[in-house]
Amino acid sequence: MAKKVNENIVEYPHLTEKSVGLVDEQNTLVFIVNLKATKQQIKKTVEEMFNVKIQNINTQITRKGTKKAYVKLTADYEALDIATKLGML
Repeated sequence: MAKKVNENIVEYPHLTEKSVGLVDEQNTLVFIVNLKATKQQIKKTVEEMFNVKIQNINTQITRKGTKKAYVKLTADYEALDIATKLGML
């Protein structure tokens, strides 16, 4: 039985000076995601939401108990375009 993609995987974009800097410097977007989400679920959700290809995902549990996903896009896609659509910049 195939797993259904949960719409609540990606909660919201993370807006800090560091995360906005990563958009320009490393073609990386930062999202706060569901604590139980796996990297595969995050990858599939972000690829479907924004029609992009992802090179790499790193996750981190913060001190506040939230989960951050650092989503690095392939060179074919611009994180800046997506950040602009999301109103990050």
